[in-house]
Amino acid sequence: MSDELPRLTVLGSATPYPSVDNPCSGYLVSSGDTRIWVDAGSGTLGPLQRHVRLDELDAIWISHLHADHSADLLTAYYAALYADIRLAAPVPLFGPPGIADRLAGFLTNTSTRSPVESAFAVTELHDGHQAAIGSLRLTSRAVAHDIPAFAVRIEAAGTSLVYSGDTAPCPSLTQLAEGCDVLLCEAESAQAPAEGDQVHHTPEDSGDTARAARTGHLIVTHVGRFLTPQQAVARASARFDGLVDYAAPGATFTIGQATTASARSTS
Repeated sequence: MSDELPRLTVLGSATPYPSVDNPCSGYLVSSGDTRIWVDAGSGTLGPLQRHVRLDELDAIWISHLHADHSADLLTAYYAALYADIRLAAPVPLFGPPGIADRLAGFLTNTSTRSPVESAFAVTELHDGHQAAIGSLRLTSRAVAHDIPAFAVRIEAAGTSLVYSGDTAPCPSLTQLAEGCDVLLCEAESAQAPAEGDQVHHTPEDSGDTARAARTGHLIVTHVGRFLTPQQAVARASARFDGLVDYAAPGATFTIGQATTASARSTS
């Protein structure tokens, strides 16, 4: 049973650009033989290959099209079509509306559109979208960001992981995260923005969302440059009584065992 429990591996969690030792947002979620690359921020393709080759992925899921969550799709395209990778079929890619044309716009520099669909089998997300990928079940909800953006609930073996993507606090995220085992929630903002300008969580917001959703375990990620991870964890913990961790690059969490210290490791 423990081999089937989902595992969350942090490929990177920096924003808005990679640091020396931390790529931007990207995660590998796996359960048994099923492996999904969740967000492909700048620099995450490198550490992804410590765990899985592109041609071994079952799917890629992208929360939104800001570069710190999607830019490595561009290099993944070249890897998939023009290097040592041999795809049996295009990799299923789930992302916001317009993702294929957005990729082609970056990649195409002639009158001929780059064949992004040869590398990726694109499915556009919508609010409430559901997909079964191997042993994992995904439910996506639209959330409150400054461009179209989604959060996702990933379920397997009776456990659940919710990833916020980038979003201000919003009812759809809280509803999606209701009763989840682990909430991986962004905490970019060092302070609450002016009313009407909020597009991210503060650490306090992440704690509030975790508490309102009755989450078992909060992992703060996408921590802004004006905060340390320790500050973000401490501030979130002031609003949430459960276990709070930081999404350190290389860390692995076993969902369903994540409330015990032995379940957390680094690779």
